[in-house]
This record gives sequence, C-alpha cells and structure tokens, in this order.
Amino acid sequence: MADDVRELLLSTTADADPSTPLSAPDLRLLIDRLRIRSDRLHASALSFASSHRAPLAAALLRAADSSASSSSLESSLASALAPLSSSPGLSDLRELSDRLLAARRELRERQEHLAAASSVADLAARLRAARASPDPLAAAAAAAELKPLLVDPEGSGSSQDEPVVFGLLRNDWEQLVDELQVMLAKNLEECVEFAPEGGKVMVRTAPVGKSGGTPGVELRVALQALEIIDAVDYGMTKLADLMIKHVLVPAISNISVAVSVEALEKSGPQYPISILCVTPTEELQGYKDGSALYSRIIDIIKFVCETICGENITWMQSFSKLTWSRISDLVIKHFISKAVPHEASKLIEFQDVVRSTTEFENTLRNMMFISHEKRDGKLTQFVDDVEVHFAVRKRNEILVKARHLLVHYDYDNPLASHDREDSIVDLLFLPEKCFISKSALQLMKLVHGALKDACLSSARVAKELCYAARDALLLYKAIVPVQLEKQLDSINQVAAIIHNDFYHLSQEILGLAFEYRADFPGDLQKLVVFVDLAPTFSQMADGVLTRQIQLVTANLIEAIDGADGFQNTHQPQHYESAKFSIEQVVFILEKIHIMWESILPRSIYKRSMCYILGSVFSRITKDMLLIDDMAAEETLQLQGLIHLALENLSSLFLSLVENEFLDHQTWIELDEIIRPLKKFRKLAELLDMSLKSITAAWESGELTNCGFTSSETFSKCITKLRHA
Repeated sequence: MADDVRELLLSTTADADPSTPLSAPDLRLLIDRLRIRSDRLHASALSFASSHRAPLAAALLRAADSSASSSSLESSLASALAPLSSSPGLSDLRELSDRLLAARRELRERQEHLAAASSVADLAARLRAARASPDPLAAAAAAAELKPLLVDPEGSGSSQDEPVVFGLLRNDWEQLVDELQVMLAKNLEECVEFAPEGGKVMVRTAPVGKSGGTPGVELRVALQALEIIDAVDYGMTKLADLMIKHVLVPAISNISVAVSVEALEKSGPQYPISILCVTPTEELQGYKDGSALYSRIIDIIKFVCETICGENITWMQSFSKLTWSRISDLVIKHFISKAVPHEASKLIEFQDVVRSTTEFENTLRNMMFISHEKRDGKLTQFVDDVEVHFAVRKRNEILVKARHLLVHYDYDNPLASHDREDSIVDLLFLPEKCFISKSALQLMKLVHGALKDACLSSARVAKELCYAARDALLLYKAIVPVQLEKQLDSINQVAAIIHNDFYHLSQEILGLAFEYRADFPGDLQKLVVFVDLAPTFSQMADGVLTRQIQLVTANLIEAIDGADGFQNTHQPQHYESAKFSIEQVVFILEKIHIMWESILPRSIYKRSMCYILGSVFSRITKDMLLIDDMAAEETLQLQGLIHLALENLSSLFLSLVENEFLDHQTWIELDEIIRPLKKFRKLAELLDMSLKSITAAWESGELTNCGFTSSETFSKCITKLRHA
C-alpha cells in the first residue's frame, strides 16, 4: 500500500521536485485517487468471498470446534489437579522423591568407588606381574602400557585431586622402570667389553653368565626393551662414553694407527663375537686431506651400527646423539685446526680438506647416523668458515704487528741504526732517494706481504687482507703524528724523517693499484682501492714540512731582529750586535743544511732551502735599504757583513747546485734559483759604488734586473749626495 501511495504521489508531482511540499489541489487530487483505489479493492474482496463462500464457511466451523475443545481440556485438567493441591500427603510424596534421588546418587558414587578399587587392584596386579616377569620384553611392554594410566601425559608428578593410592602405584611403576633400566644397561655393558689398555672393543650377542644375578639376555633384546620404555639413551650413555675413551680418541688423536674388525663364529657355549682393534702401524698415514682419518671413523661407526645397534636406526641415532658432538670436537682439535694454513697461498690446498670433510658428513647422513639439520653439520661449518677465520686472524695479526712497530720504534735515534743504508729508498715516481724510518719501511713490507697474499687467495680472504693493508697504512697516520707531537712542533731531524715517511707512503700507495689490482680476484678489482689514501698522506707530508719551514723562518727572523735594522754599524757596539746576528743566521741555516740534506729528497730539500734563503736575504736587504743616513765607514761595515754571510754559507750554496766551487757560473745558477740572492749580492756592490755608477747602473737596467725599485735606488743616490 505504501508503494501504491508513493506511485500516486509521483504521478501527481511528476514534474516537481520530490522534496517540494504538496499544494492543496494536489492533496485533494491524491485523496480522490486513494478513495477510488479503496473502492476497487473492496469490490474485489466481495467478489472473491462470493465466489469462495463454501470453503470459507468450512474453515470458520473448524476453528470454532477447535476453540471449544481447548476450553473443555483446560477445565478437565483443572478438575484433576484440584484434589492434589489440597491433599495432606503431598509433602510425603515430595520427601519420598528426595530420598529416592539421594539413594540413586549414593549408588552411583559406590559404583564409581568400586570401579576405582577394581582399577587399582588391576594396576597393582599388572605391576606385580611385570616385576615378576622373567622376560624383559614383556616387563618393558607392561611398563609401557601402564605409563599412560599412571603418568600425566602433560607432565610428571601427581595431581592434587587424585587418590593417594595412585601416587603409590606411580612410585612402584617408576621403581620398576628404574630397575629395568639398570638391569638392561648392565646387560649391555656385559655384552660390550673394552680392553683396559684401550684401542680394542669386543662385542658379544649375549653376555656370558648372568647379569645382576639373573640370566642375561641378548644384546638385541636388551635394546628392544630399552626402546619400549624410552630408555635407549640411558642404556647407551656409558657405552658411548667408553667407546669415545677407548676407541675413538686413540683412532682420531694418533696418526699412525689402523682399524681392523674380526668376527669369531659361534664355538661351544660362546656366542658369536666381533672384535674391533685400533692398533699402531709402522706406516705413517699423514692426514693430508683427512680421508684416511675419516675412513677410520666410518669403519668404527659401521662396526657399532652392525654389531651393537643391529642396523636399527633408532638405536643408531641414540648412539649418534651421545657421541657425534664429541667426535666432531676431536676431529677439529686433532686434525682440522692443525690443517688450517698459516699462509694465504696455502688456502687453496685446504679445499681438499673441505671436500673430504663434506664427503665424510654426507656418508654419515646416508648411514642415518647424523641428520641433515645444521647442528649435525659442525665439521662442514667449521671448514667452510676457515677462510673467514683465517682472514680475520690474519688481518688482526697484520694490524697488531703494524701497531707494535709504530708504537715501539725509537724515533729519537733514527740514524743510529747499523743498517742505515736499508732506510734509504727510491721514490716511486721521482728519480730520487730519501731516508725513511724503519717503521715506515717495515710497514710497507707488511702491506706488500698482505697484498701478495690477497692475490693468491679467494675473494673473501683477499678482501680482508686488502682492508688490513689499508688499515695498517691508516694506523701510521693515526699514531705517529700524535706520538711525535713535540718533535713535530720543534726544529727536529725526526720531523724531516716523518715528512719523508708520509711522502714515501703517498707514492707507494699510488703504485699499489698498478702493482696488484690486476692480480686481485675479479670481484675485488673494482671494490678495493688505495688511491684515495694518497692525497691524505701527501697533505700530511706537506703539512709537516711547512711547519718546519715556518719554525726555521721564525727563528731566522728573530735572529735578524737582533741586529736592530743594521743601523749605526760604524759604532763598535752596534757592529758587534749586527755581526752576531749574521752569525746566528748562518748557524741556523747550516744546522738546517746538515739536518735536511742527507734526509730529504733532493728536489724538496732544494726547494725548501731556496725558500728559506730567499726570505732571509729579502729581510736583510730590506733592513739595510731602510737605513736613512749612512756614513762612509758604515757602508764598509755593512758590505763586510754581507760578504761574511756569503762566505760562511758557501757550503750551503754548493749543496744547492751541481758545481764544486763558487765560480761565476755557480753564482749565476744560484741567482736563478734564489731570486733575492742576486739583489743581496748587488747591494754589497751598491754600497761601494759612486753616484755616477749607481745612475749608470739604473739607466742600464742592471739594478732593475737585480730587483731594486726606483725608490730604493733614489734613496741610495740621496745618501751618496749627502756624503759627496
């Protein structure tokens, strides 16, 4: 009906928004349509009732009859219950019902108690039967059947709600199992006999005599009984210990031994006997790849599998669980650890050990002696990691050696060594030699040794060795400047040697790539680089030398300052002061000359000394040219001081050129490499020249070529005019 009204609404407002309120005409139209629809439905209902009058009348009659019957039943039930509700015996009936329920409950509880008592009696009887049984298999089977009845599967121990008798039965069961374990284990010990001197084991299929006062059972039966009560490990424990002690230790720890197996047939009352012997042999069986050792161990394990375990997988795995870890440790201790090479070049040969070890474990897996789990692959894990262990150990050894020689080298007496010539090395990229410390020399030997080993090693080892070489070089940079901080902050021969060390190392580092990279394993040729270290070491060398030049220059300037500008040298006191200053300058320069010439590379020595001499001559020339008024005697004194300096520095000058004498050509060469020297020497002439000569020299450009400026030349001319 709601849908019909909605349709009438939509038809009425077809062109309007459905959310818009209806107007009065629309509402009247809607009411008319609803009235028409209602009349139609009423007419339709009357038409249906008229056409189906008989069925409708019958249905109404049946409904009236049902209603009358229900009312009659209700009144009958009420009449029947009325006497009960007013009867005085109702309470007795209820009491009788309660007593009946209580009796049934008590009967049920007594039946449960009787069943429990029967169960206890049955369990006790079964325990007594198991204990009295002469057959260990039957006793073990009975104990196994009783286990789920007496032991909580989720954990041992008694429940707080169980009867005390069950705890007593459980104790009896545990005692029975313990007795079986002890008896069966003792039986195993009597079946397997070890020689007191070691190296021999005798296995019988059954013990001779009685075991613990009872007839012994066959070895196979004893193990079956132990398996039934889940006690194979218990029975095998002592047997495994004795097998390790008396058989496996001699077989693994000794090189020259042989394993032999002998089977004796049944003879009389004796059972068949199998004997395994580990005997010394005169033939020296070197371990080499370990195949001989592994073959001996496999023979021993096969003997155990066949004679003791009867090729039963469960028993074999129990023996393995008790022995394999110790066997692995013995093999590692007595063979693999000794086979690990001490040199990287021998690592390739160690691959034979890796191969034979892998084959050994695979053979044991095929025998079901060990599993495929990682914990049982102890030997292969060890040999696979030998390269890594070797590389890490080698890297640590290199760094320890490098640190030791850097820290303990005697830098205070670097030239005192008797084999000093060994410390004079050729520079890699310059046709020169220089003196380096023994520490740097030995450090480079370590680096070259590590890289040579890297070329002969696998990628993993080579990577560690290359990084060890880098770290060793960086150790020099980290340790030496800090350890020799005081020497580097003073004018010291050690500082010059440290400069050479850094300079030499920087050049050697540049050459490492050319020397070794092509021989590195393919993966490392692009991964490992050394060239990035070279600029750092070169900068360290420049820094050390620059600091020394600064210290020397500062001392020279301080000595020159003592001359007080070289003024009034015609007075004795001032002349002596100026002369002492020149002598101090000469002394410092000669000291540096002696310290550096035999140590620094010639090109660096020449460049450094020329810079220092240039700064000295520039300063002295500047001070002398700044003298305003100069007496004739004073010019002679200054001229003498200049000649004094030049004469006393003759050996230093000759160390800078290839000539043996200070001739005219030598002075020309010196003027070229020490530009201020030419001006300094010309100043000596200028002090003795006339005004006319000075003018002529200026006009000819001679003074300009020597570095004199117009103001300096004019100043000298004024001085000459004053004394003309």
